[in-house]
Amino acid sequence: MVPHLITALTGPINELEQRILDTTPAIERWFRLEWMEHTPPFYSSVDIRNAGFKLAPVDTNLFPGGWNNLTPQMMPLAVQAAMAAIEKICPEARNLLVVPEHHTRNNFYLANVLQLKRIFHQAGLNVRFGSLSSEVKEPTTLELPNGESLLIEPLIRTDRRLGLKGFDPCTILLNNDLSAGIPGILEDLHEQYLLPPLHAGWTVRRKSNHFKAYEEISKRFGKLLGIDPWLINPLFAQCDDVNFTEGQGMECLSTHVDALLSRIRRKYKEYGINEKPFVMVKPDNGTYGMGIMTVHDAKELETLSRKTKNKMSTTKDGQPLSAIIIQEGVLTNERIHGAVAEPVVYMMDRYVVGGFYRVHAERGVDENLNAPGASFEPLAFSDSGRLPQNGEKPGSSGPNRFYMYGVVARLAMLAASYELEATDPDAEVYD
Repeated sequence: MVPHLITALTGPINELEQRILDTTPAIERWFRLEWMEHTPPFYSSVDIRNAGFKLAPVDTNLFPGGWNNLTPQMMPLAVQAAMAAIEKICPEARNLLVVPEHHTRNNFYLANVLQLKRIFHQAGLNVRFGSLSSEVKEPTTLELPNGESLLIEPLIRTDRRLGLKGFDPCTILLNNDLSAGIPGILEDLHEQYLLPPLHAGWTVRRKSNHFKAYEEISKRFGKLLGIDPWLINPLFAQCDDVNFTEGQGMECLSTHVDALLSRIRRKYKEYGINEKPFVMVKPDNGTYGMGIMTVHDAKELETLSRKTKNKMSTTKDGQPLSAIIIQEGVLTNERIHGAVAEPVVYMMDRYVVGGFYRVHAERGVDENLNAPGASFEPLAFSDSGRLPQNGEKPGSSGPNRFYMYGVVARLAMLAASYELEATDPDAEVYD
């Protein structure tokens, strides 16, 4: 049930797994108290890396695609979570407007959007799709290879509301991460719920803010478990005003890469880890696995090829890349069919609803797997055993491993909650 781990099943990660299982009641109470104080993002997905000696989130997406990769067995969990989420926000909701990305030619993305429709339809909502694209001037039916179809309609904006022709929603769900900026049509909606909020989009959001919040949470959680927070937290640094093609800001980048690698080396020495440290250099804002590179030594930055510089100069929607996060690289020691794999956990409201492994046969253990050529394998667990199984040997139980991933993913989701509170332009300020 658990993809084979290259690391010995008695290794440190299983000590962490055992610690998490032994502390389950305290962990669940801790989360319960946190959610009394903070609002979870409406939905999210978290990429996790399992190095054998360390388990950490490396990316948190607040506009997750990929819902089509969840298995039918996971759907009831997603529907229940959707019901709970909608009930909290707009209990009388009847209509849900979903605003997707512009990928109208990407069949995998369209399958994801249809899966969201299924989830919210089962949760008791009429679901329709409105496009931000200026090219969609009339209702357009998109056909998928499996025979399904999707109707995309032009958005209609009145003074205070957004909808479609003959369709007035109480809630608008963005499945578009606003990388290209915040369109005016979405601003100043005073009578409708927009989920996630506009400041969750990459126009405003920064990964460094997220991992700063996660660092604070991992320290408190580490104290609860009695572990070194480094075992669940990727170290990071940040640089602004970097331009790879013009060589601007490279000194800042080189200095931070060098300092971060030194910190990782010290940790590896402390734990007797015989691996080569590395960092991931990636956009501080942005997604889709674009503009990312692996660095093992700061000297590598002096000899970047033109191709690499071009790759590192823009991110999604051709947005120029200038703000950079340097993140501790976490190896992935998981394999599926011999290919490198990493778990991705999906959540709605405060609940884990499922997940899958992102698998890439052409990438190494120290590389970004969110790249063309990746495939997806469901996170397997038997129908009868979604809850942790006490008494099972650590590392031998699928549900136990999945529970551990879910705990780390929820820590990242909580960090996203802190991050959104801290960056909310409409937050009430108390002196």
